[in-house]
Amino acid sequence: MNLVHWAVTYSIRGLIRIVCRVHDDHLSRVPKHGPLILVCNHVNSLDVPLMYTHLQPRPVTGFAKSETWDNPVMAMLFDLWGAIPIKRGEADVEALKRGLDALAEGQIVVIAPEGTRSWDGKLQQALAGVVVMGLRSGAPLLPLVYYGGEQLKDNLRHFRRTDFYISVGRPFYLEPGDLKVDRQVRQLMLDEVMHQLADLMPERYRGAYADQLNPAQTYLRFCDATRE
Repeated sequence: MNLVHWAVTYSIRGLIRIVCRVHDDHLSRVPKHGPLILVCNHVNSLDVPLMYTHLQPRPVTGFAKSETWDNPVMAMLFDLWGAIPIKRGEADVEALKRGLDALAEGQIVVIAPEGTRSWDGKLQQALAGVVVMGLRSGAPLLPLVYYGGEQLKDNLRHFRRTDFYISVGRPFYLEPGDLKVDRQVRQLMLDEVMHQLADLMPERYRGAYADQLNPAQTYLRFCDATRE
């Protein structure tokens, strides 16, 4: 981490800590080394800077919509952080390749399967790209959710700090067994992944994945991640 990267990253972290009370004890559950797909929900514009700055010093990257680079300031920041631009609404092979390369180098790759912000904090229907990456890389997936951040805009207007809660689940691998992974199997895998996120959240935030009390785990093999 060079001086500019360090100064920008920790300045943003400090600003976040001013406007938010970040309840981040669960981040100690994130492995300290090795490739990892961090599967997250996506609430608002605070998610990316909060996750990036609080996962340091681990090497971390993630996907961001390509339109983000239309803003010169955001382009500079996301380039500094090594974010991967992704074209929404199509199969972006180049973005997938860059994500797989980052995992091969032992980085954390952050993926928000919902693909867009929810604003109200409730989980939305997800897209299957996270399943494709999990199967092709063989890397473990770790569910992580945050909630409370949907109150940020209103709290700022009233000069109040926002309680931002982070909860981390158990790491797992995707394993289809002998099945051919067609569209139907990918969807079943995706639903199991997203229910792992939903289980970490208070009921009012589970949104599209609030329908199962004991979701299936047919394609998930849980593991003990290395934390040393």
